[in-house]
Amino acid sequence: MTRVFLTRPLPARVIAAAEAAFEVEVRQSTKPMKPAEMRAALALYDGVLATLGDRFDAGIFEEGGHRCKILSNFGVGYNHIDVEAARACGVTVTNTPGAVTDATADIALTLMLMTARRAGEGERLVRSGKWEGWHPTQMLGQHMSGKTVGIIGMGRIGQAIARRCHFGFGMDVIYVNRSEKTLDFEAERKEDMKALAKAADFVVVAVPGAAETRHLIGAEMFHAMGKHAYLINISRGDVVKESALISALERGRIAGAGLDVYENEPRVPDALLTREDVVLLPHLGTAAQEVREAMGMVAVENLRAFFEGVVPPNVVN
Repeated sequence: MTRVFLTRPLPARVIAAAEAAFEVEVRQSTKPMKPAEMRAALALYDGVLATLGDRFDAGIFEEGGHRCKILSNFGVGYNHIDVEAARACGVTVTNTPGAVTDATADIALTLMLMTARRAGEGERLVRSGKWEGWHPTQMLGQHMSGKTVGIIGMGRIGQAIARRCHFGFGMDVIYVNRSEKTLDFEAERKEDMKALAKAADFVVVAVPGAAETRHLIGAEMFHAMGKHAYLINISRGDVVKESALISALERGRIAGAGLDVYENEPRVPDALLTREDVVLLPHLGTAAQEVREAMGMVAVENLRAFFEGVVPPNVVN
């Protein structure tokens, strides 16, 4: 029977679906796999259902002779997998787009509201027991409705964020993307990120994680943003150069930031942890029961299709 290895514990429904089709072993640790574990998985199993943090780089594939023929990634982002190296070894890579779109967009809006209205800071004040009651100038933040959101990367998730901002909050939408998008709402494509940064009250980063997007957002971008503007990152942590973000915050170049991902996750710099103008979430983008189940079911379906001799629905190009 086809042997499949799950690199992390997954929702029970997902494991049951995998066990109905394959001989399954589930690794019980919730931490990323170590190189020796990844090499062993490639050697011992026909398929591996991997996820964020399992860094299948070129060095993991270099020994060759793998039994594994498919890496089914649990998640839409796959920058932790060297797809070219996998392909060279005859290993197909798949992901789970679509299932994560709405949940990730919701987290982007959560971060926008929390930063603009100082919600995290306010909750900490209440919990500290130091809140002295309401008064007219207490913790004044910024109004989000009617402002301008600038979205970097107008794919599925970027469009879902834009739609929520436009229809839900009456915001003007501007964006940068490699190509013009046909949308069901008004949005203006800017010629470059600098032009977007100058015009936006909120800059939301929604690009895929990849070598070409590493440190895409740096000092030049922060210099172009207004002092009233917020940066929101729900893409991949290393898309934003954290040292440049910290410098921009310390110099008052921007009003604040909302982050769900980090450059060296799970490590977060003390310079961010101690700031009240930064909202920090523990990578909650897809952390809803039904969403994680949907992701897992897509990952299992990719495996099932592959071993039935059919091209999986979500092969990474």
